[in-house]
Amino acid sequence: MEGNFKMLAKTMFGFEELLARELRELGAGDVEIGTRSVSFSGDKGFMYKANLCCRTAIKILKPLKTFTIKDEDALYDAVKSIDWSQYMRVNDTFAINATISGEEFTHSLFVAQKAKDAVVDQFRENTGERPDVDLKFPSLSIDIHIRNNTCNISLDSSGVSLHQRGYRLATNIAPINEVLAAGCLMLAGWKGHSDFLDPMCGSGTMLIEAAMIACNIPPNLNRKQFGFENWHDWDPDLFDVIEESALKKIREFHFTISGYDKAPSAVEKAIENVKNAELSEFITIKQADFFNTEKEKERHLHMVFNPPYGERLEIDMEPFYKNIGDTLKQNYKDTEAWFITSNLESLKHVGLRTSRKIKLYNGSLESRLVKYDIYAGSKKAKFQNEAE
Repeated sequence: MEGNFKMLAKTMFGFEELLARELRELGAGDVEIGTRSVSFSGDKGFMYKANLCCRTAIKILKPLKTFTIKDEDALYDAVKSIDWSQYMRVNDTFAINATISGEEFTHSLFVAQKAKDAVVDQFRENTGERPDVDLKFPSLSIDIHIRNNTCNISLDSSGVSLHQRGYRLATNIAPINEVLAAGCLMLAGWKGHSDFLDPMCGSGTMLIEAAMIACNIPPNLNRKQFGFENWHDWDPDLFDVIEESALKKIREFHFTISGYDKAPSAVEKAIENVKNAELSEFITIKQADFFNTEKEKERHLHMVFNPPYGERLEIDMEPFYKNIGDTLKQNYKDTEAWFITSNLESLKHVGLRTSRKIKLYNGSLESRLVKYDIYAGSKKAKFQNEAE
């Protein structure tokens, strides 16, 4: 039986430390932080566990080989030197994902095409037949990463990106990526120790991720499939043991998780997604305009949200962001409020001082996750806070 081996978890910019912590807590060995990635070691069961339980991972890769290559022909030879019959049969399908950086190779689609030719030619020479490419649902997903002259070839154990959790069937116009939502919540220190509000909840992603963190529910429990389920050494019994063990770690949650949205259609979608995630007992959603709401309970509130950016939703930014600041200041005492925006100019209009600013990316948009501490307490403390 195969023992421990090296793996690589891909993540988003700014989440590397979070992912390293997640992997350590799950029991990974040799954890090392890279750029948008974390390398670690574990056995096959741990590979299953990492896919099931990591909130901030996009992919879990199993490296096969590293080569130094100087051109396309060397790439072709490198890919062809791997015995692909160990990993797939001629009647299986496959797909190749290539990412490149550096000056030698400039076109990722060309790299993927060259690698595909190498795999196909190997099978054709050995069997007289060739496997087909299936970009949507391949039996085997191969990852090629070239940086300058270093080429890493890996098997993608995740298949479809891990941000596709499986609970979100209905989306609104600008949904937040599930991994981005989970990472924002973790950076915001959300652990389920207070009430939670997303006042602009859209299709409910932030609420669902918040509930899963609060209850320690594995984020990818609702996924229909992982890439490794098509592998020759797929062990469903082992996966069941891993899943059962993760489910035993689910904990109780004793506070409230609430969401508002102004649009009735968004509320409808959010409720549907919460139901799909089987989290309706923890999450309450209602139609409301945040700017006309106030804090419902005296106790401390944790707020994390993703306001419209003006990128995909047309809004008048200046009064909108001023309203966010005014509503927080006047109606939400004793609240730790965080939100992510790529409209960096608009932050000036909030009218409150940030206590933290963290650089992230929402897709290709450079963004900031910002924190505002809205204090309870005396008027004097309130005015001091406003003056800062």
